[in-house]
Amino acid sequence: MIKTNLLTPLICVALLLSACDSTPPEYRATHYVFGTLVEFTVYGSDAETSRQAIAAVGADFRTFHNDWHAWQPGKLTELNALLGDGQTHRLEPTLVPLFEQSIELAQLSQGLFNPAIGKLIDLWGFHGDTPPVGPPPDADEISRLVKLDPQMADLILAGKAPDQLTLRSSNPAGQYDFGGFAKGYAIELAQQKMQAAGITNAIVNAGGDLCVMGDHGTRPWRIAIRDPRHFGVLAEIALTDGECAMTSGNYERFRKYNDRRYAHIIDPRTGWPVDHIASATVIAKDGGMADAAATALAVAGPAEWPKIARSMQLTQALLVDDNGRIHVSRALYPRLIWPEGVPADLIIIDL
Repeated sequence: MIKTNLLTPLICVALLLSACDSTPPEYRATHYVFGTLVEFTVYGSDAETSRQAIAAVGADFRTFHNDWHAWQPGKLTELNALLGDGQTHRLEPTLVPLFEQSIELAQLSQGLFNPAIGKLIDLWGFHGDTPPVGPPPDADEISRLVKLDPQMADLILAGKAPDQLTLRSSNPAGQYDFGGFAKGYAIELAQQKMQAAGITNAIVNAGGDLCVMGDHGTRPWRIAIRDPRHFGVLAEIALTDGECAMTSGNYERFRKYNDRRYAHIIDPRTGWPVDHIASATVIAKDGGMADAAATALAVAGPAEWPKIARSMQLTQALLVDDNGRIHVSRALYPRLIWPEGVPADLIIIDL
């Protein structure tokens, strides 16, 4: 599933524009897709070029939304229904990169990014357009699904050309949900299409997950990382050409029962929602990888995230744990601007 309701906007864009600039015009457009607003800002290109490129990207996004959705009828739900029989099935071309890259990213994350746990996500009630209510699922049923241990490594891809690939699963418990990866990958594809149309300076922001191209005139694109504790700005950062900022958090999409919140981010090792972090942000030049990595670091939590970050070859990441402590990689720390001053509860980590 594209991150419809599974990813909440944890980064707010702070473009910091000046009304007095005598700079080339901006073109702005907004599409509603993936269950969120996708905002496009193009700098320095003519309006018609921008309009046509964004319209083409919007059409792609609508196709991705339909094909990649984890519970509404589409190509992914059709494939999920077939894979449980252990037979080989044709893989639709629009699904190929999701499976190919997710198999690799799952391995790099040591299984903490695991799109195969769709049945667990569904059991918790997060395959729906409205937040789940009521008590958590039966603990025995959670344990049963965990013991079945669906992994991306259960999949066997065969074929060479994208339109001739086939897929087979050795584990009928696998049900695939790409909510922890697909939005970042889609933004990456959007930028490639915009570049092919001649656009060199832009930002694409899908509900807080974003990538930038070029710069904003004489200055870089500057964004603000949202504080998950107080809903203000935690830090600001200037992004360079091609960088993406992706965040996973546990406080906007959840199941609430008896004053307890159960986050939508599920630990595949336990089957239970994570409760040791508030948010995890990754900055990298691959949108899909950054998206998957943010999910993996959120699952890893304060104790394990440096190990997983190293395994995924990350250098720039920031976590806010459940006690409000801020963990930041040493490579990212010098780039951050702290509007309220450097936090006293800051922990700098060598990766």
